[in-house]
Amino acid sequence: MRDGDGNRRLDAAELGAELGERATLVQFSSAFCQPCRATRRTLSEVAAMVAGVAHVEIDAESRLELVRALDITRTPTVLVLDAAGRIVRRAAGQPRRVDVIAALGDAV
Repeated sequence: MRDGDGNRRLDAAELGAELGERATLVQFSSAFCQPCRATRRTLSEVAAMVAGVAHVEIDAESRLELVRALDITRTPTVLVLDAAGRIVRRAAGQPRRVDVIAALGDAV
């Protein structure tokens, strides 16, 4: 889905999970991805620290249509969504906690 400015937006139906009130951390993972486990831990911890932020993990292999639509080419890939579901930041690879917190600053 696109917003009025043509920016890509994701909603709860597309993600299969509710968005956070203030922001959402969307993680694309695969089953045997070691960095995905560490990324899950980091994003869960940050989401727990910041009120109104949700962490949603998506199995890339089972959601190929969404992976293709968003041009996800490796796991982990993290999308930071604002309250309206607009993608404000995107990163591939295992993020550092400080970078996730900084990215949330762009979203809220």
